[in-house]
Amino acid sequence: MKKKGHRRGSPAAPLTDWGDVAKWYDQLVGEGGSEYHQHVVIPGVVRLLAPRGGMTVLDVACGQGVLCRILHRGGVKVTGVDSAAELLRLARMRSDASIEFIKADARDLAPLGERVFDSAACVLAVQNINPIRPVFAAVSRHLVEGGSLVIVMMHPCFRAPKTTSWGYDEQQRVQFRRVDKYLLPRKEPIVTHPGSAPDQYTWTFHRPIESYVKALRNEGLLIDAIEEWPSHKTSEAGPRAAAENTARKETPMFMALRARKISAAVVPAKREQETSHGRGVQGHQQDQV
Repeated sequence: MKKKGHRRGSPAAPLTDWGDVAKWYDQLVGEGGSEYHQHVVIPGVVRLLAPRGGMTVLDVACGQGVLCRILHRGGVKVTGVDSAAELLRLARMRSDASIEFIKADARDLAPLGERVFDSAACVLAVQNINPIRPVFAAVSRHLVEGGSLVIVMMHPCFRAPKTTSWGYDEQQRVQFRRVDKYLLPRKEPIVTHPGSAPDQYTWTFHRPIESYVKALRNEGLLIDAIEEWPSHKTSEAGPRAAAENTARKETPMFMALRARKISAAVVPAKREQETSHGRGVQGHQQDQV
């Protein structure tokens, strides 16, 4: 399911589908992906998926189909699902007709019927979906045994919105990443058109890493790879450039997880809570993250 925006003053509007802000998101990402997609995210996803000709891949929350088109060029049979009709329209317009795009909520993939896939991916979307347990349950049902799910997100430790930031120690001449909060799940608004009247916004949901590990395991998906990717950017020449570049290389921007579907016979009978002590999302009554 793709992230959903709505306007202030309409609390009944859905929270996690970006159909209302598709134009803004398309300008941000474009046909070939943002520079982060092109230099960091997509190369990493492709490496973790290890695609081969004839392989079937499900792209969950596919948006405009950036990953779908890249995988298709490598001979992969790819299907993209998203809940935002406008993003799917853009995906179909820019993609080969043999790529199938289906309107579906990531938490309920019933439109896929009984189809199963060799692998699946969810790229820079899982933090805009709540709750996540139904997402992993739905994907697991549509994976072959031994199939993999690759998830990429902004790093939960170092890139949580409003609670992490860059700082500079003048005495040590060191650039550092400050983390004010981490363990408690919470939601934060993302204003997509600052200054508009009324503001148009969507949501991001912060969760600690343990939430993803437990939620995946509860659905029979065991992590076999974790990667942390820094930004590819470098600073222009200046007195802090060296410190900034060092900090950028040492502090990952993205986190990638690859989880494989195990036999139903070894799935734990007792489900673990996705967050320690049953904590819910701050500001969102008893959300199941």
